[in-house]
Amino acid sequence: MSASYDAAAVAALADQPVSWQDKALPPAWWGRTVREILADRPRLSQLPTPLLTLSGPGMRHNVATMARWCADHGVELAPHGKTTMAPALWAAQLDAGAWAITLANGFQLGVARTFGVRRVMVANAVISPLQLRWIADELAADPEFEVLVWADSVRTVEQLEAARSAYVGPDARPLDVLVEIGGAQGRTGARDAETAVAVGQAIASASTLRLAGVAGYEGAIAHGADEAGLEHVRAYLRSLADVHAKLTDLYEDGLTPVVSAGGSAYFEQVAKVLGPLAPAARVVLRSGAYIAHDDGYYRQISPLGSAPRTDGDRLIPSMHGWVRITSQPEPGLAIFDAGKRDLPFDEGMPEPQLLRPRAEGDSPTPLTGMTVRKLNDQHGFLTFEGEPPVVIGDELRVGLSHPCTAFDKWGLIPVIDDPDAADPVVVDLVRTFF
Repeated sequence: MSASYDAAAVAALADQPVSWQDKALPPAWWGRTVREILADRPRLSQLPTPLLTLSGPGMRHNVATMARWCADHGVELAPHGKTTMAPALWAAQLDAGAWAITLANGFQLGVARTFGVRRVMVANAVISPLQLRWIADELAADPEFEVLVWADSVRTVEQLEAARSAYVGPDARPLDVLVEIGGAQGRTGARDAETAVAVGQAIASASTLRLAGVAGYEGAIAHGADEAGLEHVRAYLRSLADVHAKLTDLYEDGLTPVVSAGGSAYFEQVAKVLGPLAPAARVVLRSGAYIAHDDGYYRQISPLGSAPRTDGDRLIPSMHGWVRITSQPEPGLAIFDAGKRDLPFDEGMPEPQLLRPRAEGDSPTPLTGMTVRKLNDQHGFLTFEGEPPVVIGDELRVGLSHPCTAFDKWGLIPVIDDPDAADPVVVDLVRTFF
């Protein structure tokens, strides 16, 4: 059964008026609700640049594809909601069967609770006493609310226990904690099995905590899809399985422990190595970028990207930037009106793809031979050789790399019906909370 959420709270987002604070929208829409705007079936041509859009059909395909892939491979999915911070998109993932939503910190957990998400994994250590007290209050107020947090050291466990034991009584529901396993050159996480087992023992011995499983993040271990990189990932995943086996006797009777890994780059390796642990353990992927996919890093590295490493439909790049040429100050260079404040750049520059129609009745024109060399805060540098393929005033569609640093730049994101159309229809406006 999927984790539930407050459908009424999500639906109510459509009744919020938009304003000058929503940089994606024109002044003519300010003061109107999302529902009123969408009733007019507005077009992309009514929106100013720079702009980020999402493809409605693409995201639906991606959500269904990932849900089907997980079901076919015997693993659960708790998509990383920090990618989008969009409750409406979390709802689509939960409706498709996601077991939970994964988040990264206390603030994000607060957003999830505001929209009634009932099961959340916080893929991080939560040691702030203030946040732990709030979580305790939420657990006490809602018997159906479930939250799992991570710990990678005995010291972390001591911090959790000290904060909770000073606040909750002996009959309070325990806080579920996963032992986090790390790796050399990785991020957080216990670096060896001995440390990890000691963390598990500390959790199991605590009066206000419950040992609920093990977790880790293989995306920080490798960054390529060559066989050597994949084997590095598999070795790391085997270390998670090894720690899980060592903790088996510490799990509470009747508990199905969680064994969780899997970003959006190596989830097929997670299913291959950890999948056999099910059904005695609940094997949970936490992929998040798949919902939008991209035209850069994830197109190249995803198991369902341009060079697929597993069965199933390919994911569809479903986020795009729209920019306008504002200057041609020298040969071979054009400047457009979007920069680091508008488009992601940490995993690759935007990719010029289409020239929008210059006149009514024209069709979009594919762009080749152009490169985005760099981005300033509010400007992009487009380079080319020979005769200029663009002129001042032209509007371009660009492909983007890395959803996690695209969504956070926009508070309200238009969803369109067809990014390849001459003038797509805006079919939704997705609110984010960063």
